[in-house]
Amino acid sequence: MPNKNSLIHLSLAQAREGLDKKDFSALELTEAYLKEMEAQRDLNAYILELPEHALEAARESDKRLAKKEGGLLEGMPLAIKDLFCTEGIQTTSASHILEGFKPPYESTVTQNLKKAGAVFLGKANMDQFAMGSTTTTSYYGNTLNPWQRADGKALTPGGSSGGSSAAVAAGIAIAATGSDTGGSIRQPAAFTGTVGLKPTYGRCSRWGMIAFACSLDQAGPITRNVRDAALMLQVMAGHDPKDSTSSTRELPLFEAALGKGVKGLKVGIPKEYYVDGLDPTITQLWERGAQWLREAGAEIVEINLPHTKYSLPTYYVVAPAEASSTLARYDGVRYGLRVKGDSLDEMYENTRSEGFGAEVQRRILIGTYVLSAGYYDAYYLKAQKVRALIARDFHQAFQKVDVILAPTTPSAAFAIDEKPTDPVVMYLNDALTVPASLAGLPCLSVPAGLSAEGLPLGLQLIGPAFDEEVILRVGQVLEDAAAFKPFLER
Repeated sequence: MPNKNSLIHLSLAQAREGLDKKDFSALELTEAYLKEMEAQRDLNAYILELPEHALEAARESDKRLAKKEGGLLEGMPLAIKDLFCTEGIQTTSASHILEGFKPPYESTVTQNLKKAGAVFLGKANMDQFAMGSTTTTSYYGNTLNPWQRADGKALTPGGSSGGSSAAVAAGIAIAATGSDTGGSIRQPAAFTGTVGLKPTYGRCSRWGMIAFACSLDQAGPITRNVRDAALMLQVMAGHDPKDSTSSTRELPLFEAALGKGVKGLKVGIPKEYYVDGLDPTITQLWERGAQWLREAGAEIVEINLPHTKYSLPTYYVVAPAEASSTLARYDGVRYGLRVKGDSLDEMYENTRSEGFGAEVQRRILIGTYVLSAGYYDAYYLKAQKVRALIARDFHQAFQKVDVILAPTTPSAAFAIDEKPTDPVVMYLNDALTVPASLAGLPCLSVPAGLSAEGLPLGLQLIGPAFDEEVILRVGQVLEDAAAFKPFLER
């Protein structure tokens, strides 16, 4: 039987195999993770830990495994981003305004995971209402990246799914759920040396996810490797009649796409992704990644995505506009925080002022402005037209290539005290992830190298709509060529 400490080093696929062989039990696996969670609380990766809930779920998994009735993720200890509603368990989206809120229902994604036998270790920290790139806007304090620079400064794990990515990297979850609106799965995955998969918009149900921007939000997994991402997506995805944007397409077997290689595939390199401020080390890694794929039999093709330069301003009109509408429901009347006032209007003002953090308030104000009379046509309507042009660029590119290769982020993880104070500068961190989000396309961030300071860097694969198989297939080739050592192996 493996030492309990060694259990946290197993990938999800390896842990499933170990359970099948009875090398250890689901209870022992969960206990190993709970012990590690206690030892690494300084990372603040979890808003809420669920030890008793996890142990009971693990015991139930062992009963099913004994009867050979286990699901695809039977006994797997996961971190759940705190915007997935969990029945009877506090769900806050890292905001004061929802502190103490216990949903009377379960999100479809977490329900799917439960049906597959997953064990929930706790609710992972995040940027408040998924608005941020650093997990520093959380009401419950910032999360730390387990990776460190030589100067010892505390690093951001990225955001908004920073708690999820830090948990997977540090070995306090075998895998995690995240959500991606403009890069919130891929960017933290790149910063922590993990794999982050943003599925096609509509592949995973949004029902029971606390919304930020409804036309952009998409659930996805953060894992140790590409195979684990395929396994997680298999369970998380699927049609949901409760979500009108949920795709009715039949799910392929994602794991079956692995191992097919890239021979004969055309890989696009978009010249517009050579953005200002791109770290030279990342440029070199990008070129190396293209060479790895060329050596594996792929053809490298330069492509144009001419409207890429308009992606950020488009996103920061569309997303805040949707957020201002979505977050109007938090008024202190029906649930969550209520701060009294002398009138109904004053109660609204007091509740929202105290309940929402500065970044959330900023985006609500931006969104309300661009939707207001006299500005709707000038900003929101125009942004939607540009969004259509960005999506058309990708559609035309995929007439020539099978997949697109680009960096995930312009830089490696930065120190929390180096975080730009100008929000516009911070928004530029999303320059490479936002375009595909606006087009609703599937993307995969794979750790592929280290910066000059020894921090992880990611390469991003973008595929045609509903072709997660191609990005998983190419991602595994990149993963094998890079031979990247995750945090737990260093």
